Amino acid sequence: MRIGSSIDFHPFKKDRLFILGGVTIKSDFGLDGVSDADALLHSVAEAILGALALGDLGTYFKEEESEGMDSKLILMKVKDMMTSYSYKIGNIDSMILLEEPKISKYIPMMRHVIASILDTDVKKVSIKATTMEGCGIIGKKEGCLVQTVVLLEEDFYDRNERRTI
Repeated sequence: MRIGSSIDFHPFKKDRLFILGGVTIKSDFGLDGVSDADALLHSVAEAILGALALGDLGTYFKEEESEGMDSKLILMKVKDMMTSYSYKIGNIDSMILLEEPKISKYIPMMRHVIASILDTDVKKVSIKATTMEGCGIIGKKEGCLVQTVVLLEEDFYDRNERRTI
C-alpha cells in the first residue's frame, strides 16, 4: 500500500464557471486558474502522484499546455500512470473548505465522477465540505481549498505488466 496527500487552492473569479469534482456548481463566480481550476480533481490527482512518488502536477502539466484544460483529462492521465505501476485506488478522502456556495447537494455527483474516472467503486470515494466560520481567506470568501488523502493498493491482477517505482 502507498499513501499520498495533497492540497489545492484556487481563488474565486467573477464570470467564470465554478467546476468542482467535474461538476458545474451554480454560482455567480468560479475558481481562477490556468485549466478549468477544479481544485478537487487537482487535489485527488496530485495525491495519487504523491503516493507513487512521481512529483506534482506541474511536472506533467505545464501551464502553457494546460490553458483551459478539463481537469477530468488530468485525472485520467494520472489514473493511467497509476495503473501502469500496477496500483489501484484503496480509498480517497477529500475535504473541501469554502464558505459559499453550499455544495452538499453536488457531493454525490462528484463522488460518482471521480469513481468513474478512476475505475473504482463510489464507496471508496469520500468527499466532505466545511466552512472556516468567517476566518482567513476561506472565511472571507476569497477562494476554495481542498485537502485529499489517498490510499493505493497493489493491483495483483496486473503484476506481469508492472513498472517499478
